[in-house]
Amino acid sequence: MAKKSAVEKNKRRERLVQKYAAKRAALKAMALDESLPLEERFNARLKLAELPRNSAPTRVRNRCEVSGRPRGFYRKLKMSRIALRELGSLGKIPGLVKSSW
Repeated sequence: MAKKSAVEKNKRRERLVQKYAAKRAALKAMALDESLPLEERFNARLKLAELPRNSAPTRVRNRCEVSGRPRGFYRKLKMSRIALRELGSLGKIPGLVKSSW
C-alpha cells in the first residue's frame, strides 16, 4: 500500500489539472498561434508560466486504484500488476485466468 500522503497529493494534482484545463488550453493555443504578434504570444507564455505547476497534466501520476502503487500500472484496468494478480487469483476479474504451476 502506498503512502496516503502520496495518493492524496496525486488527487490534489488531478483536481488542479481539471480546474485550470480550459485556461491552460487557451493560453497554449495563443502561444502557438503564429498569426498573432510575437509580443502577444510571449505574454501568453508568461501567463502560462504563472499558473501553478501542479496544474500541468504531465505532473499527474497513474496510480493503482486498489493499492495506490505508482509502477506496473495497467491503464485499461486502472490497477497495478500486483493487484491484478491478486484479484485474478480470487476470480474477481471476469475473463482473467491466472495460471500457476
